[in-house]
Amino acid sequence: MSLDERFNKAAEDVKNLKTSPANDELLEIYALFKQGSVGDCNTDKPGMLDFKGKAKWEAWNGKKGQTQDAAKEAYIAKVEELKTKYGTN
Repeated sequence: MSLDERFNKAAEDVKNLKTSPANDELLEIYALFKQGSVGDCNTDKPGMLDFKGKAKWEAWNGKKGQTQDAAKEAYIAKVEELKTKYGTN
């Protein structure tokens, strides 16, 4: 299976976790997914009162410089870790 196929499968698998991961885990998989699918953060930082948007932006921007392939591999590994921790439906 190619890297992209494994990445897409992990993106589907994460939707089937029995329990929602903790906020820090959700931010990590969000950031890795965006870095893997888009690359470096390319949007303006949200305003101070958009706490959720700001947290997501900061998580993604924290991955700046990581290659898309490296981010995809890290995303796949993180999803596998979450599947082991939380189980799947």
